Amino acid sequence: MGALGICEANFVNWYLSQIIEVAKPGARADEKATNAMLAGIAAMRPRDEAEAMLIAQMIATHELAMTFARRMKRTENIPQQDSAVNGLTKLTRTFAAQMEALKRYRSGGEQKMTVQHVHVAEGGQAIVGNVSASAPGGGAIGKTKEQPHALGYAPGVEMPRQVEKERATVPSSGGSGV
Repeated sequence: MGALGICEANFVNWYLSQIIEVAKPGARADEKATNAMLAGIAAMRPRDEAEAMLIAQMIATHELAMTFARRMKRTENIPQQDSAVNGLTKLTRTFAAQMEALKRYRSGGEQKMTVQHVHVAEGGQAIVGNVSASAPGGGAIGKTKEQPHALGYAPGVEMPRQVEKERATVPSSGGSGV
């Protein structure tokens, strides 16, 4: 149970029965396939039941993708090839989405951005260090009167408002040119 990230005995029984059903190639359970699936799950070290379920889905998706890849190699005509490519494409995209979901779940949804290179113009200001988007207590930081709006502020540079006055009229959709 610990290797599978599972704490509840009732859950582990249900989970293992699902793994056995997915791993069997026909009507009878396949011990080798079941153990291989469980080893794959344990190798990815799920931390809880949600991760264990997602990892089992990932392994099943991967196995199906490999089946479609094998089918594609043995295709004899274009419809078979199209079918195999379609299935393989959907499964590999699903697997990538599952990997991303596991990554987001494990990171708690936190995103990290690293800025490699910053240009600060003369007279500009930059902050180096951790920057928070919210004020203490969770509220958004309000804009102070001293902070200019980014689009409307450039010291010594006039905004090109005359362009709006010189703009040509656009003909109407009725074709009359008015």
